[in-house]
Amino acid sequence: MYAIIQTGGKQYKVSEGEFVDVEKLDAQAGDKVKFDVVLFADGETVKAGSPILKDIVCEGEVLLQDKTAKILVFKYKPKKRERKTQGHRQPFTRVRITKIG
Repeated sequence: MYAIIQTGGKQYKVSEGEFVDVEKLDAQAGDKVKFDVVLFADGETVKAGSPILKDIVCEGEVLLQDKTAKILVFKYKPKKRERKTQGHRQPFTRVRITKIG
């Protein structure tokens, strides 16, 4: 059994007990969150929403708020002595899926 959920402008394929890193949510560690379900499959039937399913609920528990590894952005213009280095760390939320259905 799995579902495709939508959060933060992205879609994720999840199943119960799975950990997923999503775009930062406004929740603290230990909070319960609900996600919009776009597609639900239980092995025999597949339900697709237009755009979401109203009768299927996907719940998860927030485990932590963190940032990804740093990426370096380097801009360079030849023959101009122009160089710029900048770093970026994208925030994310780790969620454990507790219930689908």
